[in-house]
Amino acid sequence: MEDVISRRERERREVIDKAMTYVNSLQGRYTSFLIGSYSRGDFNVWSDVDILLIGEFNGNPVERLLRLDFPPGFEVIPINEGEFDKAIRKNNPVIWDVKNKGIVLRDDLEICKKYANVIKCTFVE
Repeated sequence: MEDVISRRERERREVIDKAMTYVNSLQGRYTSFLIGSYSRGDFNVWSDVDILLIGEFNGNPVERLLRLDFPPGFEVIPINEGEFDKAIRKNNPVIWDVKNKGIVLRDDLEICKKYANVIKCTFVE
């Protein structure tokens, strides 16, 4: 019988794998972070999969979301690099998650390298 800790680790790993599959299916250049409860490990049955997706986005946030086809249960936050930079300078709460417990799923834009003095990147094992 699987103990609670092993089961939660397995469930978290499955979600990370699904998130990796999703972001790797996207055409184009992106940097993506798993943030929120699954990155922290404090998820529950009602948790969604939060992904910060940095790319070459134009248009307003609604238009961006309409262009992305993400799986049910995923909450994707699509921003461009300028907006990411602004969020860092303003110490936006989303950036707290990236800084503290965010998991890098993909880094085509080399955000981890460009912002190494601000964020500590944790990559998927």
